[in-house]
Amino acid sequence: MTNNSRAGEKMSVGRYLATRVTTLVPPMNKAPNPFKALMLLNKQQWLFFFIAFWGWTWDAFDFFSVSITVTPLAKYFDKENSDITWGITLVLMLRSVGAIIFGILSDRYGRKWPFVANNVLFIVLELGTGFCQTYNQFLACRALFGIAMGGLYGNIAATALEDCPEDARGIISGMLQQGYAFGYLLVTAFARGLVDTTSHGWRPLYWFGACPPVLFIIFRLCLPETQAYRSREEVRKGLGGGVAGNFLSEGKVALKNHWLLLLYLVLLMTGFNFMSHGSQDLYPTLLENQYEFSANAVTVTQVVSNLGAMTGGTLCGWASQIFGRRFSIIVICIVGGALLYPYTFVSSHSIMAAAFFEQFCVQGAWGVIPIHLMELSPGPIRTFAVGTAYQLGNLVSSASSTIESTIGERFPLPPTASGSSRYDYGKVICIFMGCVYAYTIIITFFGPERLGRKFDAEHDEDLNEVAERKLGVDSKADPEKGDSQHKD
Repeated sequence: MTNNSRAGEKMSVGRYLATRVTTLVPPMNKAPNPFKALMLLNKQQWLFFFIAFWGWTWDAFDFFSVSITVTPLAKYFDKENSDITWGITLVLMLRSVGAIIFGILSDRYGRKWPFVANNVLFIVLELGTGFCQTYNQFLACRALFGIAMGGLYGNIAATALEDCPEDARGIISGMLQQGYAFGYLLVTAFARGLVDTTSHGWRPLYWFGACPPVLFIIFRLCLPETQAYRSREEVRKGLGGGVAGNFLSEGKVALKNHWLLLLYLVLLMTGFNFMSHGSQDLYPTLLENQYEFSANAVTVTQVVSNLGAMTGGTLCGWASQIFGRRFSIIVICIVGGALLYPYTFVSSHSIMAAAFFEQFCVQGAWGVIPIHLMELSPGPIRTFAVGTAYQLGNLVSSASSTIESTIGERFPLPPTASGSSRYDYGKVICIFMGCVYAYTIIITFFGPERLGRKFDAEHDEDLNEVAERKLGVDSKADPEKGDSQHKD
């Protein structure tokens, strides 16, 4: 994987592998303290971050609505828990379709209108889920929801990070990613107040979930496109041949130059998605079914774990600005693997401490991902590449909860006093996550890094190549060769 494919400087496989250790050495870059880093953002950059954060938060709220209501849904539809988790699996499987569609639209037409379209679909499909009467209707709604959800990640990453000051990228990346943990926290809290507290059972949670996206749509309509996108559009207009034609030319060049890198990003995101879904999706069921926690105890444990997630993601994202993206991911994955035993085998309420620190590590690694993907992805198709890599990873990992619940049901435990079945989900989650951590460490170690890459049109080597072809002259932009500390 070469950073400078445009210039034709291909690195041999042997040389590339030899540099995996040397490029892993932390560059120890100077970085402002977290508070000073946040002060680097201007008003518009903060508004871009907030709309991206809330969009990502509500994506998580809508997704985890099913995870948090597996038991009441199974009871209502007269199904096993593993049947209901197919609603989770279908969302994950179809997200890649949405990522491709909305990623292309976002790279061609901007970040604003695809974001608005995503949220309109959120409203319609969340309401639809709340009115489902049969199991098949439920699966159909969640399948369509997967397409809508799939289009959001690349969009919010570009919106929040394209114009972000370089020294603040790490912490903003971490904070942005933790919108997902915050969404999980919110759905946990609202589920406690809305699920099975009225005659409508689980439905009010989904009806409520359809409301906030109305506000997000209004918020986004009041903001312009990012400066990075607008500068790219200006260059496209100045090249002649039409904006659409230039966009297609850029896309072809980017795919030709970076196809191997794009495959790597899918492999990387496969590990990360297995990591998050494998540790989170079935965890409320583990607490409730295996350890017989009360509804209140499950809620408190989930809140504590997500507070750990938000803390870890923010701090590790910021630390990656100093220590490098790959080094930060690998170290926090090693620590997370060491914490798996207490996370899954402590049966008392002390498990809350383990949950806090395990999710600190899981989301700590995830906090590096938005900016790591942005720095690695080709400029002309950045939204498409970030979103599609993320969602194809989701596709591969889509059966996480179904695998865990199905295997877990092969390890029955003594039934509860009321006669309900119990299963050893903890053993399955622990072994599963150990394998996932090992895979993620290996794939990160062998991957590239472009710490400090510029996002503007002037420094885009693919756009530069298209400009040279069309204008027949050298572009002013220098070929980008990656970060001076990490030239992979």
